[in-house]
This record gives sequence, C-alpha cells and structure tokens, in this order.
Amino acid sequence: MVGRGEAEQRGPVSARTLARFLPALLICTGVCYDVLTPAVFTAAPFFTAAPLIAAPLASLRTTLLTGLAALLATYAVHARSAVVPDADAVTEIVTVATVAVLAAGINRIVRIGDQRLASAREVAEAAQRAVLPEPTERIGGFEIAARYQAAQEGTLIGGDLYAVQDTPYGVRLVVGDVRGKGMGAVAAVAVLIGAFREAAEQEVTLEAVAGRLERALVREGGRRGGIAADEGFTTAVLAELPHGGGTLRIVNRGHPPPLLLLGDGEVRPLRAPEAALPLGMGELGTWPDRAAEYGFPSGATLLLHTDGLSEARDAHGRFYDPERRLAGRTVTAPGPLVDRLAAEVRRHTGGGMTDDMALLAVRRP
Repeated sequence: MVGRGEAEQRGPVSARTLARFLPALLICTGVCYDVLTPAVFTAAPFFTAAPLIAAPLASLRTTLLTGLAALLATYAVHARSAVVPDADAVTEIVTVATVAVLAAGINRIVRIGDQRLASAREVAEAAQRAVLPEPTERIGGFEIAARYQAAQEGTLIGGDLYAVQDTPYGVRLVVGDVRGKGMGAVAAVAVLIGAFREAAEQEVTLEAVAGRLERALVREGGRRGGIAADEGFTTAVLAELPHGGGTLRIVNRGHPPPLLLLGDGEVRPLRAPEAALPLGMGELGTWPDRAAEYGFPSGATLLLHTDGLSEARDAHGRFYDPERRLAGRTVTAPGPLVDRLAAEVRRHTGGGMTDDMALLAVRRP
C-alpha cells in the first residue's frame, strides 16, 4: 500500500512526465485526427498547441524541434490529399510556423525568468542563514536542533524567530512570533535577534535580556514607523540553561508555554506563573519581569515553539495538540524530534499551513 507521503511525491512527478510527452502526443493525435476525419476538418489546433505547451516546460532545443515536427506534420497531412497546397493549407502551415517561432520566444522569456527566480532564491537563502542560522548540534554541553517552516509557499523566512547563544551565564535561547507578515515582520525579526545576541552576552539576568529586547523593538519601531504600525508587538519566550546545572529559567512574554519532555515520556507544559504582555507593549503597563525556575533533569528535552505548531488546524478545524501527541514518546535526540513534528504538522494541515512555525529543541544528555 502506498503511503500518503509517497503518493504526494509521485503525483507531481507523474504530472511533469505527462506534460513533457504532451506535445508529441498532440502531434500524433493531430495526424490521426486528419486521417480519420473528412477533409473539411482541420487538425491545425493540435499542431499549434504542441510548441506552445513545450515552450514553458522544455529546453529551447526541444521547443524548436517540437515546432519543426508540428510544421512537418501540417505539411504532410495536406500533401497527402493534394500535391499543390491550396490557400487553406498554406494558411495553416504559416500559422503553425508563426506559433513555433513565438513558442521559441516564450521559452527564452520563461528561462530568463527562471534564472532570475533562482538568483532571488539564493539571495533569500543567504538572508535566512544570516538572520536565522542553523545552530550547531551541541552548544554548551546541550544537544540543539531548530527547524523553521514558513506558511507562504516559496518563502524561507517570515515573522517567527529563534536564536541560541552560549554565554558566561549559561546557554540562552529565544523563540518569538512577530505580529504580522511580510518585510516589516522580517525587519522586526532581524532587530530582535541582533538585540538578543548582544544582550545575552552582556546582561547578568534573563529578565534584563527581556528588557533589552523590549527597548530595541520600541526604539526600532519609532525609527522605522512601519514596524510600530504593523508589527507593534512580539510574543516571545526566553530560556536560560546554566552550565552544568539541572535547572532552567524561563521568561515568557505572552508566548505559548514551552514543553518539557521527560525521559519516561511525560510531557510538562511550563506555564508562566504570571501573565505578561508581549514585547513592544510595555507602554500599556509596567512590571518587573520574573524568571520562573524549573528542574531540567538529564535525558529531558526542552521544546520551544511558536503558535504555528499549537494552532495548526486540519480540514475539520481541529488543532494540533503537541502536548497530547508527544505524551509517551521517548526523545533520544532533538533533531529527529523537530523533523517529526514538522512532518506531522504538514500532514495534519494537509500541506496548507496558515502560519509560520519555528521549533527549537534542547536536550540535556
């Protein structure tokens, strides 16, 4: 029995294979159509369609050969019934030749567009690696893995963020979700990650790091305008893992609670003792950030995520529940964990994610 994932992979391949053979099939169909129908019927639509279909799908050489084959087929079907082509035959031959030339031009335009798209994608990938670099597999004695999945097809980066920094105070992490989408959200992500990397090294407490992120977002919003208007706040959770310790500290600013996956399969959501407003909304209320402290035993895994995981819906509107789905599982490495979660969310949503998703898993070996 073919699995759903295999069927999804075979579907597009079969469609592309069919499309490549379609021009030749149209030419053969046109010849058969002309042979089997009275002379008043014309097969010209089949012959003109063949090079047009080949233009965006095949190389320039194949497109030209398809046009030549269509032209020869047009001439052959008319030469079969009359040695000297009549006016209608000449018109059809000229039409097919003209379409073949136009198909060659379309092919070149499509190829140039593909090259530009590939170049833009390379730039986007470089930007993603600069803004959201993949963390190394081991930082400060902890095993680390991160995955980012943008909701918009063809997009590599959006409004979610993550970062990991090994500091004198321990390994510090942040996962956040900027309100909004588009370039404004990407700009806010870059600002927050830059501020986090600097503050994580300099600030003694995790609460002070959160304060630096708050000020950076507000300051940049006032300077740019667009961030303040469109991406005015960011939900975020910050974590600190002291070197050699079995504890972790968390500051949560309006973000989904992290999950602590214990070695026996138990899942504990680390909910904040006190509710706090997201970053960038400090003007609505002031209070001191308080880091909550939890145990982090050996063999446990800390999973930080954005709401692209917990609010992913299937076709019936049911949410993906990571706490229930992860219960009873034994996590041996963070990499397979985030890969499996990403695959499960794609299956749960049918590939139609409506929000970006960032996953960051840290395991204490």
